[in-house]
Amino acid sequence: MSKTIVIVGFGTGISAAVAEKFGAEGFSVALVARSRERLDAGVAELKAKGVAAAAFTADASDPISVRAAIGNARSKLGPIGVVHWNAYGGGEFGDLATADPASVRSVFDVAIVGLLAAVQEALPDLKNAKTGAVLVTNGAFGEISEQIDAYAASAKFMGLALANGAKHKLVGLLAQRLKGEGVYVGEVMVAGTVKGTRFDTAGTATLESKSIADNFWRLYQARDAIRARIAS
Repeated sequence: MSKTIVIVGFGTGISAAVAEKFGAEGFSVALVARSRERLDAGVAELKAKGVAAAAFTADASDPISVRAAIGNARSKLGPIGVVHWNAYGGGEFGDLATADPASVRSVFDVAIVGLLAAVQEALPDLKNAKTGAVLVTNGAFGEISEQIDAYAASAKFMGLALANGAKHKLVGLLAQRLKGEGVYVGEVMVAGTVKGTRFDTAGTATLESKSIADNFWRLYQARDAIRARIAS
């Protein structure tokens, strides 16, 4: 039976490494992002390595757009075996003391609404696969820690911390809800900057995207832990 991984929020770094890793393990790869140029480049690289791949444009904050991309990926590549949520959101504001309260809702559009839409759309396939999985990239700002909260507040990353914290909770809830139906849900918490990403502005990042992809593969295979943590 064919198996497809849908990667939402595709770009250089983690998602590209996950695409290559799962593609090498026999998965067809559906890449989803807003940038057509980035998607086309990613598909070309995967096809050059013998991986079946296709690109689908979508806005990860729009549940209708996300559902459509998942459906189109299913139609073109076959049943969905894995959803990898790598979409970034929540950095729109940094200071909760001055932010417009109405704007706070926006940090959950990608972290919660988009992710949940992707899971619900893919869920019938994930159940039928028997080894279906939802794999989520998250950041350490989502951890419950006074030290992390202090850093997020002082560095004005409070919007991102809210998004990551909510996503962290959603992973745990979905893991408990879906484990009885044969669907694994897990996340890799990334505590540091990944080489080659847009956040590595100074070129001093120490984390390797390949190592993070390997952790996702181990979680997918073992299915015995909800979370792995990678730190610089």
